[in-house]
Amino acid sequence: MHTPTEIVLSAEQLTLPSEPSHRFILRGISWATYQRLLDDFKDSHAAHFAYDQGVLEIMVLSTKHERPNRTLALLVEILAEELDMDVQRLGSTTFTREDLDKGFEPDSCFYIQNEARVRGKDEIDLAVDPPPDLVIEIDITSPSLNKFPIYARIGVPEIWRYDGRQVEMFALVTEEYARIEQSTIFPFLSNALATQFLGESTKLRSTAWLRRVRTWVRYQRKTTQRTKKRTAH
Repeated sequence: MHTPTEIVLSAEQLTLPSEPSHRFILRGISWATYQRLLDDFKDSHAAHFAYDQGVLEIMVLSTKHERPNRTLALLVEILAEELDMDVQRLGSTTFTREDLDKGFEPDSCFYIQNEARVRGKDEIDLAVDPPPDLVIEIDITSPSLNKFPIYARIGVPEIWRYDGRQVEMFALVTEEYARIEQSTIFPFLSNALATQFLGESTKLRSTAWLRRVRTWVRYQRKTTQRTKKRTAH
């Protein structure tokens, strides 16, 4: 019988590097070791951990990784605010399911449809609480652990993935993810538009970008309202 490898890592070994982002993939890691590492680094924002049945990925973050993550997260919050949708952003919260032997720390995640079910909770227990409604995944470094099977098994309905070139959206269909052209949560928003907004955020002043996004959302909302009124008559 194979014995899971016991590893010892210190916080100093996972200091934030210069670009690009770094990933470490370790195999044969026990659940106990994974939990110990999470506890060791619980106060550090330098790394994200993902675990899938003995395979552990440690992602050391950089500006190249965080900039698109924060921009896409801000886009979600603007959309939710302008559309009067309650949203709970939990950032890179650690989610684990020991019974499934899986765990993850998304780049960003949101409760939207299920926001009321987690409102006011200090901790999320996936054994009783729903998974996030939306996960943002920044994957601009290779090799990387395919986290889609983790998200699918835990039941995350929608993923936005940015690979350094474009944003792609995926919806959970039965037990696998299918690529979609538009968000199921924000039907106004397509892959192409999310990619465009992300690109514009690096060229426009921040205030100009915010106005650009808000103006677009308000126009889409008014257009939809007019269409509904015409249909009703």
